[in-house]
Amino acid sequence: MKQIALDIGLPTGPTLANFCAGPNEAALRHMELWVGAKSGAGAELPTRSPVPTYFWGASGSGKSHLLKAAREALREQGARVGWLDAGVLEPAEFSESWAAVVLDDVHLYTAQQQHMAFNWFVNAQTHQRPVLAAGEYAPIDLKLRDDLRTRLGWGHVFNLQPLSEPERRAVLRKAADARGVFLSDEVMDFMLTRFSRDLGSLMELLELMDGYALQTQRAITVPLIKSMMDNH
Repeated sequence: MKQIALDIGLPTGPTLANFCAGPNEAALRHMELWVGAKSGAGAELPTRSPVPTYFWGASGSGKSHLLKAAREALREQGARVGWLDAGVLEPAEFSESWAAVVLDDVHLYTAQQQHMAFNWFVNAQTHQRPVLAAGEYAPIDLKLRDDLRTRLGWGHVFNLQPLSEPERRAVLRKAADARGVFLSDEVMDFMLTRFSRDLGSLMELLELMDGYALQTQRAITVPLIKSMMDNH
């Protein structure tokens, strides 16, 4: 399905507040402490130790959500972050100005990206900067150079589990409500049976549906979704 070009984004990007933890409550609590999400006036500084944190699990389990939420939280605190994912073809050199290093989709890294990720990791440890990382596999199963793989498994390791169908429905309903969009049970059933059940993909589909509904001035129904697929 061709994506519709629309200047309409989700109401908010990934944050810890809009992360539906489900079975991943321990990972969320860890990150709330890490970024200081619950700190208020007079609260202590975030408990960010230089011990690395690694999230692993199937696509759609929330790994990238947590990493992007952490990056955004640090930006809001006025901090700079080194970010590397599989789409960054020419990674920058490590900067001492970074408050943290974040490595996403490590299982997809090329040899050059692995080299730079290892360099960032060593520098982060030297300068007492924390490392957040995520990949689809447990550290021991990553097809990466040994020195990088062992470092990824050195600290806190969380295995994230995908949400159950009722949990996915609840997240979709909440996201639709935030847009002021009504999703009938029929539409929800159609989305979950005809498209990828990956939560990220479902969120993208909701965005496309909302944009197409606005363009055509129609409510979101199964016929509208089919029309969107036929026309794009």
